[in-house]
Amino acid sequence: MPRSRRSRAALAVLAVAGLLATATACGDTGELRGAGATPTANGPVRLWPSLPPASTPAFDIDEVKHEAVKGVAVPGDDIHRVDPVAVVRAEIAAHPKDYRGAKAQYRETAARMADCGAGGERSRCPVLTPYYRDLTGDGHDELALGFRLLPGPLTAVRVYTVEKHRLVLVMSWDDAVSAVELAGQSLIIRSPSDVAGYDYRLQWTWDPDQKTMLLTHDEMLRTGGPSRVPSRSPSPSPSPSPSPSGSAGVSGSASSSASGAQ
Repeated sequence: MPRSRRSRAALAVLAVAGLLATATACGDTGELRGAGATPTANGPVRLWPSLPPASTPAFDIDEVKHEAVKGVAVPGDDIHRVDPVAVVRAEIAAHPKDYRGAKAQYRETAARMADCGAGGERSRCPVLTPYYRDLTGDGHDELALGFRLLPGPLTAVRVYTVEKHRLVLVMSWDDAVSAVELAGQSLIIRSPSDVAGYDYRLQWTWDPDQKTMLLTHDEMLRTGGPSRVPSRSPSPSPSPSPSPSGSAGVSGSASSSASGAQ
């Protein structure tokens, strides 16, 4: 037997001998041993099987958005060149009952828009820093935009895309906000809950068939913290966390820019 083969054979014999010695010393012959009783697996049980399935939703929470924004140009079909302040002003113009007049719910937002232009006090501008991310998977960025709904604790979170040379709203949500994240083709919002030790976590993901961001996950997460003030607003909508300056942040790897937006 060549030396190399003899060496390998000798090493194999020594390894087997070592394993046998170890097994003998431990009193374990390698046989299977019972792990004790295991709980019985319970499959799902359908309740009230005779109940006829619903064919229409009970409530319309207006969670699907696909609306062209009027009055806002998209130079060169480049969403980075869209003015975020102009986008918010277009929403205010489209919903005057919410923003105009002494009794309007978000009248202070409209009043503070004057601070978003040149010579304004930027810290008072309700428009937040815009963020950009390809959420549709077509190789072009979408615009994630937030602005404060004042007076009050709410923040508006919007997502826009460009479609046929037009700016199109594809996601809209308003609420008190703890954080906003961009992850893959999803936007995730965390909001405080009135249930002690829990947060709301809502996730919108692009749906190519509906051509919009759909609310794909709605859950409560255990945080272990104390109870907080209820966050859910009368109209269904949560959003990003307020910073010490009174603005909410959107996190993500996308770049940000906008004249007059904070």
